[in-house]
Amino acid sequence: MKQNQKNIFLAIILIAFVAIIRIASREFHLFNIAPIGALALFSGAIIKDKRISLATPLIAMILGDLFFQFFTSIPGFYGAEQWFVYGAVALVTIMGTFMGKATPVKVAGFTLGGSFLFFVISNFGSFLSGMWGTGFKGLVTTYTMALPFYEKTIAGDLIGSLVFFGAYFLAQRATVKSAQQA
Repeated sequence: MKQNQKNIFLAIILIAFVAIIRIASREFHLFNIAPIGALALFSGAIIKDKRISLATPLIAMILGDLFFQFFTSIPGFYGAEQWFVYGAVALVTIMGTFMGKATPVKVAGFTLGGSFLFFVISNFGSFLSGMWGTGFKGLVTTYTMALPFYEKTIAGDLIGSLVFFGAYFLAQRATVKSAQQA
């Protein structure tokens, strides 16, 4: 199978997996536990075709948002601040392209960095919407109200990175081992 076909196949599996987790976690009121950041980081670090790597987490987000919009009472598309969410996901994907060789320490560090980047950017969009007020007080209130979601984002991203990178490296090791035995 050609490399680009492998990238597309991997992207489709990851998109479906994360979109389902995102929908299920939201249905069970486990907001922000879906490993979107982990998917973005993994896509940037592992998928060689950068168009596919950038599209992968964004398509997973869009599929989830479409589901919420058309099949639940939860709005999937809720305002201009959503562009900050999508932008943050794209930036985490780009961040993944700078990881280089993915070691456990690098994966953990980049995952935490990606979660933080997402937290700062997405909640700045919420601040600009005026949801929690304006000015410095509104900014502080916005980030304070977001802290419980940030905990879940970190947990989802760390677990997701462990699963994505772990499964990838185990599959890679098994492939090398079977090639050596042949």
